[in-house]
Order: sequence, then structure tokens, then C-alpha cells
Amino acid sequence: MKSLWKVVQWILFTTVAALIIFLSWFYLRYGGSGQAFSDRGTAPLWSSDSLQIVATLPEAPGNLAVSPEGRIFCTYHAEGHPTIKVWELVDGNPVPFPNEQWQSKANGPVFLDAIFNIRIDAKNRLWTLDHGQNGFKTPRLLCFDINSRKLLNRIDLPKAVAGRGSYVQDMQIDTACEKIYIADLSAFGQTPALVIVDIKTKTCRRVLENHASMVPEGNYSVVNKGREMRPAGPFYHFHPAVDPIVLDRHNEYLYFGPMSGSKLYRVRVRDLNDPSLSEEKLGARVELYTNRGQCDGLTIDEANNIYMTDIENGAITVIDTAGEYFTLVDHPKMRWPDGMSFGPDGYVYVADSDIPDVMMRSKAHMRKNAPYYLWRFKGLAGARAGQ
Repeated sequence: MKSLWKVVQWILFTTVAALIIFLSWFYLRYGGSGQAFSDRGTAPLWSSDSLQIVATLPEAPGNLAVSPEGRIFCTYHAEGHPTIKVWELVDGNPVPFPNEQWQSKANGPVFLDAIFNIRIDAKNRLWTLDHGQNGFKTPRLLCFDINSRKLLNRIDLPKAVAGRGSYVQDMQIDTACEKIYIADLSAFGQTPALVIVDIKTKTCRRVLENHASMVPEGNYSVVNKGREMRPAGPFYHFHPAVDPIVLDRHNEYLYFGPMSGSKLYRVRVRDLNDPSLSEEKLGARVELYTNRGQCDGLTIDEANNIYMTDIENGAITVIDTAGEYFTLVDHPKMRWPDGMSFGPDGYVYVADSDIPDVMMRSKAHMRKNAPYYLWRFKGLAGARAGQ
């Protein structure tokens, strides 16, 4: 019995020591705390009633895409591990898209798994982006015909461009040259970059890894309506890298920046798509466009007004054509505005993901904080739907 007790003691000691070592490593790599971000917002230009609730939901949405016909497609936020990943709003209710079978392994080896971002391109195709459980599985793009609901295309992202530790979660689709530009936030890998996908050849390139425009700035924290984002307490400092990206309506510039940062950058699409440019030369062509607040989503209109989701204040901000940054509208019920999409008639639709009540939270906590919302507001100028 004594020898058995010694074995048990050794196992307990080894387990505790390993746990302490792991937690120490995790804290040193991902933990700590940060400084408050200087609020760049202004008094809202519009009153709160300019924001309209489009849908009231039982789970937090992640991203959305609106077709030219006004059909609203959306995801439940992947961090909430939902049963239904992609759905269409039909008569005010979420209906699984393309069907219920696609939402799980019941569909076979290819199904809708860790889906966050969706977009409708200029050819009215719905694209979904699966981050592959932070790259530990295979990240992939799936493209559907929104009318027939049939799968049109599948592009798996290789480990060389989206390996373990990656987090591909926002994208823009350039139908002029059949390219998809994806932001890899790289939450665990900590090597943020852009991924460029050629739709025709299904080939991928990874560019601007750890460039100044990709990495989070300083040591900012995100303080959402007075709540500092600390989903794992001191062990995880929420300080996200490149996330919001948007392609202008003339397919000339891609705009982007870290979620946790004060600057918006841009680069010419022709430079992104020039494989002869070295990383150094491409990096030198990235331009600082203007200053802004911490944000999670972007869209842009035909007049080049850039709309941004203000994740700290539950508001929509704008960078106008003169480069001025201001708050357009806010609402007391808007918690964490995330993805945006233009719809028909010049409306901008917004998914309010409320990440502080979703990320690393229990299902009971998420249910307690329901309902969640989709919003819309009239843009300063119009734009094609879907983006």
C-alpha cells in the first residue's frame, strides 16, 4: 500500500507541476492586462431611433450578408458553438441554410462547422468561411447558390497559409479578378496576416505576416460599455490583431487594420495580386489611411464613406471622404456591433454579436443575456448589397 501511495503522490505532484508550468507559459504568452483606449468617438450625428431592429434572436449573431433582393443570411457566432451555423431570416425566424443537414456531421465529412464570416458576391453567390477550429482542423471556403441552395465551390486552405493557431474570420470578395482576401487574426498563433485566395485556381498565398498593419497596437484593452474584455481572467488579454477589412467599390483598395488599434491602413489591390513583389516591397506599399477607434467590422459605400463598428461604445462610426472620423449613431441596446452588410435601398445591416456574453461563456449565461439583435440604418450613400 505504501508503494501504491507513493505512485499516487508522484502522479499528483507531476500533474500539478505540469499544470503550473502550462498556466505560467499560457499567462506569459497570452495573459496580462492592458491600458484603456482613448475614445475617439464624437456626439452621435443621428438620434438612436435611426437604428432599427430587424430581428430579435435567441442566440448571438456573428456576421451577415444581405442579397440585392433583400434576403438576409446570417451566422450564429462561432464562439457560442451553436447548433445552427448559417441561416436565412424567413418571416422573422432563422431557418437553417442551405438546410439542417449541412449544420452537422450528418452531412458527411464536409459540413458547416466553425463558421463566422459570410459574404454575398457580385454574382449572388453566398460564401462561408470556416476557421477550422483555430486551424487545428481544415479551414475552408464553401460557396452556395442562394436560390438552388446547391454547393458551387469548395476551397480548402492549406496549412502553409492557415495552419494551427490561425483564425481566419473576415473576408472580402473581389469578383473582378475572382480573388478572396481574408484576415487571419491568428489569436493563438500570434502571426497575423492576409490570405489571398484565387477562386479559379483554388491556390492561396499568405502575405504581410506580422507587418505593422497586421499586429495589435500598444497594449490596449477592449472595454465594452465599461466591461474590460477578460474572457479567461488574467490568463487571456483580449488584444486582437487584424480583423476588419473592406474592399472599396471600385476594387482599387483593400482597407484593414487590427481590431485593437487606432489606425486604418490600405493597400492597392493590384499590389496584393502581384506575386513578383517581395514581402518587403509589398509592406512598403501599405499606406496609413487615417486614425480611428477600435472596431470589429467595416463596410463602404459608393462615395467611399467607410462605416465602422465601435465595439467599445455600441455605436457606428464613419470615416468620410475627407478622412474625418465621427460617430454616426448609437443605441443603448446595441452591445457589440460586429459584421455589416449593405442591403437594397441603401440600408446597412448590422449583426450585434455581444462577444463579452458569448466568448468562453456557458450556454446558460448566453441564454440569460438573450435576446440578441440584427439592426439596420440608412447609409450616407448607396452601395451594392452583400458586402
